[in-house]
Amino acid sequence: MKPEISAGAIVFHRAKDNQIQYLLLQHDATYWNFPKGHIEAGESVVQAARREIQEEAGLVDLKFSGGFKHQDRYVFQHNNQKIFKIVIFLLAEAKSKQVKISDEHIAFDWLSYEQAISKLKFKNLKALLTLAHKFLTSTNNVENI
Repeated sequence: MKPEISAGAIVFHRAKDNQIQYLLLQHDATYWNFPKGHIEAGESVVQAARREIQEEAGLVDLKFSGGFKHQDRYVFQHNNQKIFKIVIFLLAEAKSKQVKISDEHIAFDWLSYEQAISKLKFKNLKALLTLAHKFLTSTNNVENI
């Protein structure tokens, strides 16, 4: 089974008091996730993640961390067909919290780590957020790539 490959990012904003908030997008009543989507022909992972964040959340002023890159792998059913999905997640700092969600979402929220963990329902996404949070709280090395 050939994998479907997407790119996305754990988007965060650092407040003036240095508190970190994470952006989650709501797809339906119980499903919250990070911005992500298919990598289009000719795009790099960073270009695809940047485009998806802009399309799904309207954020354009982003700084990506060069030291954070993780893959999420899973299988799901779509139209009675099993799909093997690989999502490459980066870490992106948003300079603004002015979100404008796309039609594929019903809401968004900026949340503390603890609040975001409680909204995520899948273990793999909770683990991914934990990795990002540990990365951010152990270093302030966020730079453009």
